[in-house]
Amino acid sequence: MFPTRTNVENLQNSLGQDLLVFLPELAVCVGIVTLLLARLVPLFDRAHLGNVAIVSLVLALFAGSYQVYENSWAGAYFSGMLVSDDWAGFVHVVVLVAALLTVLLSRLTGIPDVTDSADFYTLLLGGTLGMMLMASANHLLMAFIAVEMASLPGYALAGFLKGKRQGSEAALKYVVYGAAASGVMLYGISLLAGTFGSGVFRDVAVGIAARGLDLPVLAGIAFTLVGLGFKLAVVPFQFWCPDVFDGAAAEVAGFLSVASKAGAIGLTGRLLLSLHSVQLNDWAIPANVGVGVAVIAAITVTFGNLAAFGQTSLKRLLAYSTIAHAGYMLMALAVVTQVGASAVLYYLSAYLAMNLGAFGVVALIRNATGSENISSVRGLVRRNPMLAISMTVFLASLLGLPPLGGFAGKFQVFAAVIEAAESASASGPKGLGIAFYTLLGIGAVNTAISAYYYFKVARAMLLEPPEQTEPIRISPATTLFLVVLVALLFATGIVWDPLNALTDRAAASFVVR
Repeated sequence: MFPTRTNVENLQNSLGQDLLVFLPELAVCVGIVTLLLARLVPLFDRAHLGNVAIVSLVLALFAGSYQVYENSWAGAYFSGMLVSDDWAGFVHVVVLVAALLTVLLSRLTGIPDVTDSADFYTLLLGGTLGMMLMASANHLLMAFIAVEMASLPGYALAGFLKGKRQGSEAALKYVVYGAAASGVMLYGISLLAGTFGSGVFRDVAVGIAARGLDLPVLAGIAFTLVGLGFKLAVVPFQFWCPDVFDGAAAEVAGFLSVASKAGAIGLTGRLLLSLHSVQLNDWAIPANVGVGVAVIAAITVTFGNLAAFGQTSLKRLLAYSTIAHAGYMLMALAVVTQVGASAVLYYLSAYLAMNLGAFGVVALIRNATGSENISSVRGLVRRNPMLAISMTVFLASLLGLPPLGGFAGKFQVFAAVIEAAESASASGPKGLGIAFYTLLGIGAVNTAISAYYYFKVARAMLLEPPEQTEPIRISPATTLFLVVLVALLFATGIVWDPLNALTDRAAASFVVR
């Protein structure tokens, strides 16, 4: 629609309120501009600019947390292109915490150095902004723009290490696969927007409810989900993940594995739940789109766990673990229920601490030994008990052992699938309940399978003799960083109610009507 005087006046009148809602993203934008301009000032020419990124993220996190706490900022803004609700607010907090922890980790490990700090943190904040917009997107075009904003900085971050050929090759592969996925996604968006004459999620959902899920609509949804599948690294779009994680710095790999998934889960969940919220037939989306997502989830979790078996590189092992965990997250979204949406947010919160913590330990070991292979952690408990114990806790949480946050998240995901299976068996289409029960079985079996490669690393750290005997020393700040992450995992694994209250409220943003 062409702009009219009335539209422009309405936009001007609402701009002040819209900017207030946009305050978390605005704080990140200010940080980006500050980093870009800082190098022009001679005083900052030789200064490490990580503190600028920290201040920007802390301000954004404060604004985002306040919006979640206040619970009075809901509604579409910027002419309906973005939406503010509890779902977006929760994902924003997860993304911002992941970015802040990544910056703190990079300051502890020394990557980047002073010379590259402005460029590195500009890219990291740029990716963070894109991931936040993914969770808030209310229009198909904005969803595409947000995905690209999150992806482009990631391409550069993957190959950021100077003189590392493996990183450059990984970045190139990331770009090629990303371009292909974006093209397919854009085609799917054009199918949906062209069919219904609007790209607003609500309008598309209402149009699908009236028209039904015919071939063009299903094709549009499937192609749109391709771009999100690439960000999640689910099968068959996972080929970039192991090479990129192996070639990138461990700090970057940890950020991409957590924040990128949070943004993609936020957008995927919003799309699926928005489509379901206006359906007159409660089983239309779960029985068609949901089953397709469930199949992808089952294949993804199985592939990720099996491919991790033979890995000797810690980063490649964690990359395949990341793929498997994307499958678990999709299981919760496949049932397209509020219980599943709440479960995936809880899972995502625990995943933030355990996966970023695991990559953080890898980065610290790399600094101490120059290696990122499993052989470099043999006998680690004798060289640095803190690193060994922390890594064991992170791996146990990734496996899903109680009383850690990973167990709580996985338990809730499986409980959501069971509830959907029982409901589908009682009143849903024939075979849907069996499909969900099968999905549950696949998830349970894969949890048992994954114990092999997680325990393989733990055994090397705790039971095998070290290749070198000199101790590995870490700073008190590094010890505090690890202790906080471990404490968060125990807290979310033992006391569920406070976080559950927030995830339930976020999932209630999509009310069936």
